[in-house]
Amino acid sequence: MTSALDLHRLLRQDGALVAAHAARLLLVVVVAVVVRSLLLRGVRRLVRTAVEGSLPSALKPLRDRAFEPGALLTERRRLRAETLGSILRSVVTAGVATVAGAMALSELGLDLTPVVASAGIVGVAVGFGAQNLVKDFLTGMFMLLEDQYGVGDVIDAGPASGTVEAVGLRTTRLRDVEGTVWHIRNGEITRVGNKGQGWARALLDVPLSLDSDVAAVRQVALSVAESVWHDDDFAGKVLEQP
Repeated sequence: MTSALDLHRLLRQDGALVAAHAARLLLVVVVAVVVRSLLLRGVRRLVRTAVEGSLPSALKPLRDRAFEPGALLTERRRLRAETLGSILRSVVTAGVATVAGAMALSELGLDLTPVVASAGIVGVAVGFGAQNLVKDFLTGMFMLLEDQYGVGDVIDAGPASGTVEAVGLRTTRLRDVEGTVWHIRNGEITRVGNKGQGWARALLDVPLSLDSDVAAVRQVALSVAESVWHDDDFAGKVLEQP
């Protein structure tokens, strides 16, 4: 009779212990889902404000875009914000899942030391094997954050030059003057010359005959430049008076 009571008491204690562990595990999952939802909502709000042009000053690019057409500026802002938003969403999901998984394993009484050590070894091995891929992603992320170039800019990226058609985390797609599409890994871009950012200067060679009056030609060129300066159609496109 005593052994039966002891067995019943033991089963009740074990059942209560299992129920307590299950409740704590459920609480971890619920908190993780709620935290992830709140963080993703914040990311979406940040992306939306960035697309609308009201990004916090700490995340704004350092350069002024006053000379860019409004449609192009809006498009490049949208693409940059959506790309950065996808990065933030992935980071949030991975971070919350990692923390929740560690808490769940700890609640189950598992020793996390071997898991952490194994993950470190695997991470080092993967890092050595995918270092070029990591380099491409990091370079692409900094290019987007610093707004070095965007869709519609004409750039010289070293391996190729042309108009930017797409900017991703791993590659940048250009189309040159001959129509060839170039896909350049971001990690291979060591310097960028942007011809579509801010203002530009064009040098024109005007051939003259040997008997031309150079002073008169200069006066004609100056008068044409002055007329362009005073033309309302070119207001805001000419930087300064000739």
